[in-house]
Amino acid sequence: MSTATFKFDSDLGAFLPVARRSHVFQYTCARAATLKNAIEALGVPHTEVGAVTVNGEPATLQRTVRENDVVEIHSVKTEETGSEPLFLADAHLGGLARFLRMLGFDTVHRNAFHDLEIRRLADEEGRIVLTRDRELLKCREIRRGCYVRALKPEGQLREVAARYGLAALARPFTLCLHCNLPLAALDKDAVAGRVPENVLSTHQAFSCCGGCRRVYWPGSHYERMRSALKPIFAPA
Repeated sequence: MSTATFKFDSDLGAFLPVARRSHVFQYTCARAATLKNAIEALGVPHTEVGAVTVNGEPATLQRTVRENDVVEIHSVKTEETGSEPLFLADAHLGGLARFLRMLGFDTVHRNAFHDLEIRRLADEEGRIVLTRDRELLKCREIRRGCYVRALKPEGQLREVAARYGLAALARPFTLCLHCNLPLAALDKDAVAGRVPENVLSTHQAFSCCGGCRRVYWPGSHYERMRSALKPIFAPA
């Protein structure tokens, strides 16, 4: 076993026991423990860890902890996602999933998600896991994820948008809110009989989901969604 000194960013304090928050402390690690092993044993998921230094030098989470190491752990602030990030929102984040789909981000969500399925999809499809389950984020199959702190969907969206730079990548109203599939434009003639007559007479633009066949148009629901999302992305 090796005893090392640990110092965590204040942003990571919520994951630590109260007595260890905002304090430098010593911790005895299991034999041959890596930094990932030690940090997660202390309560912090690897997905929430940014830069790490050991004895003042940059280190990876795969480094083995050695006797008398001094380890500093910083929180992750922002992450690059590429042009088309793939998300997975766990069973308790349905509102957040809907918001992300509104903005055009491929987001898998089901009310009956099991941890094993989440781990499989994260591993096989490279999805970013969004959850309030810190133990789930410690699983090795989940290489990228985010512990969502806010309780309401609007606040959750602000967190995720800031961390992954979503304002510059958004393509609002291009995905079905129910199926997460792309919407395709429809001619007005093609929706006759599928939407109310007053909608047909007052709107020109329509789109349809190829999965559930729902028809969308920029009506009052569209304006409400725009109003809800505008304050979040106004700074960008």
